Amino acid sequence: MTTAITTTVTTMTPNIEIFAPDIEPWRNGNTGIEFVHTFDSGRPGPHAMINAITHGNEICGAIAVDRLLSMGAEKIRPVRGKLSLSFANVEAFSRFNPADPHATRFVDEDFNRVWTAETLDAARDSAELRRARELRPIIDEVDLLLDIHSMHSPHGPVMICGPLDKGIVFAQKVGTPKHIVSDVGHANGRRMRDYGDFSDPASAKNALLVECGQHWGKSAVAIAWQTVWRYLKAAGIMDPALVESHIDRAPPPAQQVIHVTDAIIARTADFKFAEGLNGLSMLSKKGDLIATDDKDEVRAPYDNCVLVMPTLIHVKPGLTVVRLGRVK
Repeated sequence: MTTAITTTVTTMTPNIEIFAPDIEPWRNGNTGIEFVHTFDSGRPGPHAMINAITHGNEICGAIAVDRLLSMGAEKIRPVRGKLSLSFANVEAFSRFNPADPHATRFVDEDFNRVWTAETLDAARDSAELRRARELRPIIDEVDLLLDIHSMHSPHGPVMICGPLDKGIVFAQKVGTPKHIVSDVGHANGRRMRDYGDFSDPASAKNALLVECGQHWGKSAVAIAWQTVWRYLKAAGIMDPALVESHIDRAPPPAQQVIHVTDAIIARTADFKFAEGLNGLSMLSKKGDLIATDDKDEVRAPYDNCVLVMPTLIHVKPGLTVVRLGRVK
């Protein structure tokens, strides 16, 4: 039997290179919803939204949205349509502690697994559901959404666009990062980017979720900032000169679309990835070893199998530890 060992897909806490900004100055907003600001051009056009801290320990999005708001209302007011900037799971974010950085992903439950009408309309209560219900009216209103995230383990940035062609097309219009991940979401609840008309192929509404890299790496901030401005360029609502002044001059690499085919769920707590594997690793041959789960082997189901967002953080039976995809 082939032996697997713990690898670069690690449970160790990395160095904290970035720190949470003070977002308290943005509490009051101008929408009637705390920590949500909308800037209206007064001219026809789409309503685009940029959201941060869906998870309370994902700092790069908070830095990007704080930086946008700090530019001032007149600077970031769109020339057509509307722009909304929001901080989502503020309660979890307020508890972030660099000494225990994984502890504040959420307070009661994952904010990014509650986005169905049935869940939001139900009587069940949690800190995340209360906040989702507060944000729901504006999420219902926006035409375009960019939700900024980061990841537990070292991993190249990816744009998650959902399963529909319209999501892939919009991700390609944004043009960054290199890897686009097309998937159907998670079995244990619906993400905000999959909510409502975002998942309707007949609707022009569209949503993207960018994973900017490891949670607390400086590079995640740079990825978030570039993605924000390329998203605004694709939305077509901002002054082109302003947008271009913030976009790197070097063109991004050609994009690849990865279609997720499988989710690997840990059967035991003794799940270990094979040596040398990391996020976006490609296993060239069907049958190549991905991991061991106690005494069982997990092997690639097809040639050129890509590992999407592998993680061993809090690994336990029933937890999705990696998704598998094909490049198309």
